[in-house]
Amino acid sequence: MAKKLNPGEVYLVASGDLRLPANQLCWEEQSKMEEALKNAVKNLGCKIVRAHPFKKDEGHGFIGSQKEGLDVFSKMDPDAPVIVAESVWQYSHHVYPGLLSHRGPILNVANWSGTWPGLVGMLNLNACLTKAGKKFSTLWSVDFTDQWFLSRLGKWLKDGKIIKQDTSHLSPFESIKISAADRALGEKIAAEIREKKVILGVFDEGCMGMYSAIVPDELLFPIGVYKERLNQSALYYETTQVPDAEAKAVFDWLVKKGVTFHFGKNEKTDLTKNQVLLQCKMYIAAARMADRFGAGMIGIQYQQGLKDLLPASDLVEGILNNADRPPVKSADGKRTLWAGKPILHFNEVDECAALDALLDNRTLAACGQPLETTLHDVRWGDFDQSGTVKDFVWVMQISGAAPPAHFKKGWKGAHSWRQTPMYFPFGGGTLAGVYKPGELVWSRTFVENGKLGMDIGRASAVDLPQKEVERRLSLCAPNWPIANLVLHGVSRDQFMGRHRANHIQVCYARSAKEANRVLAVKAAAANALGFKVTRCGN
Repeated sequence: MAKKLNPGEVYLVASGDLRLPANQLCWEEQSKMEEALKNAVKNLGCKIVRAHPFKKDEGHGFIGSQKEGLDVFSKMDPDAPVIVAESVWQYSHHVYPGLLSHRGPILNVANWSGTWPGLVGMLNLNACLTKAGKKFSTLWSVDFTDQWFLSRLGKWLKDGKIIKQDTSHLSPFESIKISAADRALGEKIAAEIREKKVILGVFDEGCMGMYSAIVPDELLFPIGVYKERLNQSALYYETTQVPDAEAKAVFDWLVKKGVTFHFGKNEKTDLTKNQVLLQCKMYIAAARMADRFGAGMIGIQYQQGLKDLLPASDLVEGILNNADRPPVKSADGKRTLWAGKPILHFNEVDECAALDALLDNRTLAACGQPLETTLHDVRWGDFDQSGTVKDFVWVMQISGAAPPAHFKKGWKGAHSWRQTPMYFPFGGGTLAGVYKPGELVWSRTFVENGKLGMDIGRASAVDLPQKEVERRLSLCAPNWPIANLVLHGVSRDQFMGRHRANHIQVCYARSAKEANRVLAVKAAAANALGFKVTRCGN
């Protein structure tokens, strides 16, 4: 039986990556974060007890697997308060099995940093616990000394009750102003999905412990959506079957369009043409597999398994998500696949994002808007240091699935940089660019209380000075695409306290008026499909 904690003591656990090099690299930053958190707790009259030790043989103190997490929680007092401290990306399934059976109060805490994305990891864990119906509290801070953080931490330490977040920005579906014509259009979109059905091509379900990104089949069947469970090994095989000449044609198309490839000579550390040609083969293979299985959209897990066989799929995903892309013929050479349209891809096989993308695609088409859509990580945010934009500006990034239609100058503004060697031993390029100024609709589908929910709102991509863009990229992932977004009517802390994922879905409209219409029609479609729709902001 676990030893009972003394009054005023609170456990601390730290969920890490599944990959040892990542845990080793990130441990120093995690140590700093834990020390700051420890001091904050101490100054409030309590004491942190670390529930698992630093592992000298591995060089870090993270929980590095689900098995290890279960072992850690089995030795903890099940009624004691526990803080999950995150300063890096983490695999939520390392800790949520233990948290689900833990009886004591739970507090998920993250740093506020673009370089060390603890808030991304924490949002994923929050979403997993939400889906599972487990009660928890959550907080975030830049340095763990601000009054907003300390006052809420102190209350949680004192009584262990759920920390209430500001939800004044939320409104139910019924409050959204929707014309009769737009409501009818949304209901028509929903009816077509139900009647004609849609297949999601899922390449290995459950990426990086994201339980929150898996939609149960029984929630999909009633809305006319079904999964075709595919294997990434099949994608590998199909990639090896694509002729060199076809891959070269795709590469030549990209070069002609103006993509800048940042090539080097060292296969282990640089992006090389050979890596990109393999990515071009994967693009063709993915399109043909989607066609063969009748998938209306596909999702590639890409992190585990595939990384040991092929270059990263990021460049592939960005090309797929763009309407203007290299043509792909069917395997028999008789048809051009989805000519002039995106082949919808949901990054990291996030099935919630798949439903968002599906409704985006159908709504954008019905409203005569550009068809491109993608998810992003909720990476970080800060005020514009140049003073050009007065509002809080979020940095949304994804490793390469963003379509060039979203970038300044389109394909000519696209760059391909090598993915991180630590994570991707066979390299592969991203598809990076800076988002063009314009009006967007953002959303997130999620599972809560056994039902589908959707948060939806408006945003603007803002045009920041180049120096400010470079500052933000230097603090985040400079080889990834970046969207600098202002969320309308939603503060930083309101968004963090509510958002049910580490991902956010975005699409453009040609004007604010048209974006409002897209929001209304999409919300009506989701409502007609049975989603609990919530408007966020104004």
